[in-house]
Amino acid sequence: MTRDTAIAASPCAWWQRGVIYQIYPRSFQDSNGDGIGDLPGITRRLDYLRWLGVDALWLSPVYPSPMADFGYDVADYTGIDPIFGTLKDFDELLAETHRRGMKLIMDFVPNHTSEEHPWFRESRASRENPRRDWYIWRDPAPGGGPPNNWLSEFGGPAWTQDPATGQYYYHAYLPQQPDLNWRNPDVHAAVHTAMRFWLERGVDGFRLDTVHHLFEDEGLHDNPPNPDFRDGMAPILAYTRVHQMDLPQVQDVLAGLRQLTDAYDDRVLIGEVYLPLERIVTYYGTDLQPGVHLPFNFHLIGAAWRASFIADLMVRYESLLPPGRWPNWVLGNHDRSRVASRFGAQNAALACMLLLTLRGTPTLYYGDELGLTDVPIPPAAVQDPWELRVPGFGYGRDPVRTPMPWDKTLHGGFTDGTPWLPLGGSHGDVESQRNDATSLLRLTRDLIALRRRNAALSEGSYGAIESRGDVLVYERVAGSARVVVLLNFSSVTVHTPLVQGQVILSTAGDRAGEHAANLVALRPHEGLICACT
Repeated sequence: MTRDTAIAASPCAWWQRGVIYQIYPRSFQDSNGDGIGDLPGITRRLDYLRWLGVDALWLSPVYPSPMADFGYDVADYTGIDPIFGTLKDFDELLAETHRRGMKLIMDFVPNHTSEEHPWFRESRASRENPRRDWYIWRDPAPGGGPPNNWLSEFGGPAWTQDPATGQYYYHAYLPQQPDLNWRNPDVHAAVHTAMRFWLERGVDGFRLDTVHHLFEDEGLHDNPPNPDFRDGMAPILAYTRVHQMDLPQVQDVLAGLRQLTDAYDDRVLIGEVYLPLERIVTYYGTDLQPGVHLPFNFHLIGAAWRASFIADLMVRYESLLPPGRWPNWVLGNHDRSRVASRFGAQNAALACMLLLTLRGTPTLYYGDELGLTDVPIPPAAVQDPWELRVPGFGYGRDPVRTPMPWDKTLHGGFTDGTPWLPLGGSHGDVESQRNDATSLLRLTRDLIALRRRNAALSEGSYGAIESRGDVLVYERVAGSARVVVLLNFSSVTVHTPLVQGQVILSTAGDRAGEHAANLVALRPHEGLICACT
């Protein structure tokens, strides 16, 4: 199987011109009837992903884990949890992914381990243990209690006291996820060894979890009160966490991980960074000290669904990018509400066209190509520890992690057993949408194919970016190739100026080849891509 020859000859790296597809392994495809997705299940569905046209698969964690946070509490960085299969299954998945011309990116969690990891078991054994300093231990405050006022992302104090030694250990997330001490060079060496294990197996890169949390203030200063905090807001917002994350020392760690990754040909390093744009772009590093190739830009996820807001976001992001660095966009993931629920089902196609025509690398979350919506989870079925620890604030992530519906059979073809989370929604399954030329799935495939064969969309720069009332208009240009994207964010038909051109693709799938000149009519929530002369 080969890729488009024009793109194959491009000077851009695969992770610049390609589309990344995130898989939540528990929910993609079950192969053994236990109701939980696994690696053989993903292998079984690779032909679908090849048909869709994505370039790389990103797997959420599949390492051995007690599953306190569904794999983001890692007990062994160099193994596979039996729930998902074996190392042999992983090797087969990797080989079959490569055979189809796609790449495989692993999730890696450098900030913390599971409390069940052998490193932490040794660390908590005694204050004199050689691995004590691999984690962050502190004595109680002078009057007793936690060392300071830091709070956990998942609710409650970020410190848990260990009865055996009397000291507290720090955890930015769950108590079952103690933070590694990145001021210890032995931690650097151990994590590098673990990453090298997978690089030697042939993985094509890593998505690094929560890298902005790698360092905390060594002096343990209290975080200042948040002046904007009000009753009814989530408890963690009571303080401004200036001493708890995004410290300068993070850049040194990322530089080391980048150097390790760059020792292998054609690999990519992606960082999860939930910060303002001004801070996100610092995670690219500098020419002398490169950071990650792509610090994830999540700002579309929380964007106001207005043409003017998106246009301003595009312009501001471009203005902040360091010279020579490559942009990226994320519209959905395993932690945030589904696109179709966030912006409305009527905007799902428009959002898809936006994501796949912006400059930079797009990441597509599994199921968003079908327009999946958040699935209501009955209280008794809730599994997400965030929702269980901080109920009532909408933090539950179960609704966006439900199984992929493949067909109309029982449990959507996902499993022969009882699915770990319920399926839901009236969006349609892969089989039915694949056979419907007007479906969101077919539009997604058409957009990915258009990106691949059109250099202006895959690699080009921006021309004009503007909002005309409720219509967002931007140009993509590469050499003589020029396309204009027009997105109508309103619920009424809008006529907007356009220089002479031809419609390449419409979100409705019915206007290709139509001549466009002077004024073009955009139907409610419609997007058009036009080749202009």
